[in-house]
Amino acid sequence: MNNDIIEPGGGFPTHPHSDAEIFTYVMRGKLEHQDSMGNGSVIEAGDLQYMSAGEGVRHSEFNPSTTEQTELYQIWMRPNQTGGLPRYAEKRFSGHILKNQAKLLFSENGKNESTQIRQSAEFSLAHLDKGMSLSLETRTEFPHLWIQVILGEIDTANQKLGQADGLGIEDQDTTVEITAHQTAQFFIFRLGK
Repeated sequence: MNNDIIEPGGGFPTHPHSDAEIFTYVMRGKLEHQDSMGNGSVIEAGDLQYMSAGEGVRHSEFNPSTTEQTELYQIWMRPNQTGGLPRYAEKRFSGHILKNQAKLLFSENGKNESTQIRQSAEFSLAHLDKGMSLSLETRTEFPHLWIQVILGEIDTANQKLGQADGLGIEDQDTTVEITAHQTAQFFIFRLGK
């Protein structure tokens, strides 16, 4: 999991990947994407991009601005299979407010209108206003839980977490309560065995 800043006009020229699940969340600025599947778009702040490299894909990513930085999170997972055709999807949130809830975005089986990925995992984005709370139950099929704070400050599992902090909970049958001390956005990853 990388938290990167790309200077105006900077980025990553065309390069290859295979057998990788890659998620990109733009925190501020914009990210221009081109790939060998024929996809080309500009991802804006608040949007997520998913690329499953499969048997192989080539892509480039640049900050199209000449004056503003782009800040993003890029999360990598190994797939639970090798090969297969590459896949690409986007989740657009830049014009939508996610208020006091967690939204499932990616899952192995594509449930609840999430995008299907090649891993036994669930990936959600959550938003809480100051003073609001959210309960998460750990589940047998996903014994590993990871919370990553994007913005703001939360309390969970007797820990205070600020921007860029993460917390892992493993093999516990419990309910995790998350309370926002400041308006907060965070990722929730549920990972299988």
